[in-house]
Amino acid sequence: MGSTRNAFERSLEELQQEILRMGSLVEQAIYNSVHSLATQNVDLANQVIEGDRLVDQLELEIEDKCLKLIATQQPMAVDLRKIGTGYKIITDLERMGDHAVDIARVTRRLANERLIKPLVDIPRMAAITQEMVKEGLDAYVKMDVELARKLCSRDDEVDHIYSQIFRELLTYMMEDPRTITQATYLLFVGRYIERIADHATNLAERVVYLVTGERLDLND
Repeated sequence: MGSTRNAFERSLEELQQEILRMGSLVEQAIYNSVHSLATQNVDLANQVIEGDRLVDQLELEIEDKCLKLIATQQPMAVDLRKIGTGYKIITDLERMGDHAVDIARVTRRLANERLIKPLVDIPRMAAITQEMVKEGLDAYVKMDVELARKLCSRDDEVDHIYSQIFRELLTYMMEDPRTITQATYLLFVGRYIERIADHATNLAERVVYLVTGERLDLND
């Protein structure tokens, strides 16, 4: 019985490590996508788009491992929560990766245009969001409810920056209609980053549920 339990514990640890690997790839994709836009680096944007294949592949592999653990080990409530939480986390990570790809595609779309303004707030917003993702994954590894709850306050900061970006770009569009197309794409980028932050908040919710069994909506 002990050896069976030890093997199961090792499987859970391996699952966690694979989730962290996927998370690390997504964190890098978020950074690279926004950096590619700020520097108009199409090669870097293409790397993000190509790299998403590995993120998608990892999601499928981890999903399969979760289902096999449930089917073969018939885990008890606490262990089932661990597996279920991992399953939910990879869904959020995959969607974050998709939004990084969305940003990279905007880079390609605007590659031959002079940016209407130097990008300052968008990279700042992305940096906070990237930190939120890292903190969410750290909270997951440490099963740290306090850290999970703290990161949610940063979502308000992201929302505030997005509101600033929205107002500024709207002013550009009103003052010069020639900027409308590019400004709209940049608004899309801000929205993509905001959605990534929402998924990071979801990670925090998963951690709270994992540790306490309590279901919270921390996006409110």
